[in-house]
Amino acid sequence: MDNYSLIELKIEAGIALLAFNRPDKRNAMSDDMRSEFFDALESVAADKGIRALVLTGNGKGFCAGGDVAGMQRRMEAPQGEVGFNGWSRQQRVHHTVRLLHTMPKPTIAAVNGAAAGLGADTALCCDFVLASESASFSWSYINRGLIPDGGGMYFLPRRVGLSAAKELVFTGRKVEAQEAKALGIADRLSKPEALIDDALGWAAELSQGSATAIALGKSIMNQSFELPADQVFAQGSQAQGICYTSTEHRESVLAFLNKTAAKA
Repeated sequence: MDNYSLIELKIEAGIALLAFNRPDKRNAMSDDMRSEFFDALESVAADKGIRALVLTGNGKGFCAGGDVAGMQRRMEAPQGEVGFNGWSRQQRVHHTVRLLHTMPKPTIAAVNGAAAGLGADTALCCDFVLASESASFSWSYINRGLIPDGGGMYFLPRRVGLSAAKELVFTGRKVEAQEAKALGIADRLSKPEALIDDALGWAAELSQGSATAIALGKSIMNQSFELPADQVFAQGSQAQGICYTSTEHRESVLAFLNKTAAKA
């Protein structure tokens, strides 16, 4: 386990299990917690021995969103500094969102309880969402006079469609696990007591193939809604050229040929 106070990071059989660790605050995201989260994500991304990431929360909640105490401090800043301070803070938010979204390995949000505001956004930054049957989601920014700033305005319409995303953002209403699955917010549901084991097992299944092919394929598919088809094809051609040179490709082809020759 790495030495963080607001984040727990464990590595189990090549799978990183990262947990938000402010259970008394339902894992509300403070500035200090975000800094630790970013550092932990960088560590996971850089470690070639880690094949996949599972993200969850300690205690009863996944993440209750932004820390209200931090909002109060922002409002107490001199009027002429509020805007620039907010912009500077948002840069750190967006760096974290981008790092999680572009992680060059499979990521699963194992949502164990309430994922509200920034917590709901953070879950959707992952490739897959596995929700406990006791989980819930809400884009509750509207209750604070805010808009989703953790990637929700990008990820949510892609999962549920534009009109459904607008309804969830405009109302901030709570979505229970079964509805989340029906809408496409969650990909799978799990019993609360089996959530982490199910997430680790799924992460192992998703990451057993070539790490090179997974990283390159993910980077292209992440852009596929925005790029013209010809650019996706071109990026795919370039990535395939890299795959041709990878150790995984060479070893798998030689193993197949050797097996075939042995049968002849």
